Amino acid sequence: MKARGSMRRRTILYHSPSEPRALTGDPDLQDSPPTPEATDDAAFVLRMDLGGDGLRVGIKDSIDIAGYPTRAGSAAFADAGGAQHHAAVVQALLDRGCRIVGKTNMHELAYGVTGINRWSGTPKNPRYPDRIPGGSSSGSAVAVAAGARGDPPVDFTLGTDTGGSIRIPAACCGVYGLKTSYGRISRDGVHPAVSSLDCVGPFARSLAMIEHAMALMDASFAPCAPAANIRVGVVNVTADPGIVATLRAALARTEVASVPIDLPSLEDAYAAGLTIIGAENWSAYGHLVDGPGLGDDVRMRLLGNRGISREALAAAERCRTIFRAEVDAALELVDALVLPTLPIVPPRLGETADARAVLRLTAFVRPFNVSGHPALSLPLETDAHLPAGLQLVGRRGADAALCAAAHRLVPPSPREH
Repeated sequence: MKARGSMRRRTILYHSPSEPRALTGDPDLQDSPPTPEATDDAAFVLRMDLGGDGLRVGIKDSIDIAGYPTRAGSAAFADAGGAQHHAAVVQALLDRGCRIVGKTNMHELAYGVTGINRWSGTPKNPRYPDRIPGGSSSGSAVAVAAGARGDPPVDFTLGTDTGGSIRIPAACCGVYGLKTSYGRISRDGVHPAVSSLDCVGPFARSLAMIEHAMALMDASFAPCAPAANIRVGVVNVTADPGIVATLRAALARTEVASVPIDLPSLEDAYAAGLTIIGAENWSAYGHLVDGPGLGDDVRMRLLGNRGISREALAAAERCRTIFRAEVDAALELVDALVLPTLPIVPPRLGETADARAVLRLTAFVRPFNVSGHPALSLPLETDAHLPAGLQLVGRRGADAALCAAAHRLVPPSPREH
């Protein structure tokens, strides 16, 4: 493929809020203003033209691109200089002829699930415009969902997922999103630099493009032929009745055999994930809490992590070991696990004031960051024409087999436009 010899810096889209927002009541329950504004031009925070003539890719703004700032959606890094080197995954894409078209917006510091950002802007969900785009990889999901209407259009995008930050926006925006096995894709040049939960992965409008993206990101990824017969384990969870009905209907449309599966430590793993991400994000970003740059929601979440004790972290790690073994054992019985991506439909933009309630959107996704298993969100839609997602979880390291199994479950007419 022909290499492009020059780079063009086109438009920087970072914004600053006009006024700081006052907090009232319990600060831990504050997430966003009552009616945040989402805009069509907020999917990208920086546009560029870098690399070859291959597939067009957007990169989340927590991933380094040499010569461009990595601001992670935060005014705290408004004056950041250009990165010295490409992140390893960016270099891999460039080496394979991909064309990097921009850096995508995100929830500040990748520490939120709504995608609402009062500084860099909130990307409008193209398919469900009154709903949150989801976070933290909001811009990456929105850019893919926009299809040919995107500015610029993309073939796939990269996000990161520490507690659902790929799978949640994928479900919110009606696209595919893969959280890879922990450690599969290098995090060199990804922020925060140290995380025992975070994974880089792709968004796309089709499962085939997810597989293509993975092969470009990771030379060891070899797509598998879809299995003729698979058996899935349907994880017993409590979700909104409309979500449950949508998932059951999706499974009923297939010829896939299913059995019920219990994961007794799922709820404990969710809590462990909150403890681990809290401790790791405090270590990475705690020094920012006394400065003026942070949004209120992220500042309060960080401050809430100051008191995480060594004993609490050790208990979370013990839970990690137990839950990982439970998932491994379950996957000895079936080819993949199935459960909803989200327990409820995504809230409207003006329904996000209760941060604890919003955080529960991660109830079914966060545990698999703790265990390290790959997890793929497939787009579904409820009878009320609202977004939902089917989450498929596979064996650790078997990302290609997970995608092959997903071919047996994809909706009859996935939207690729």
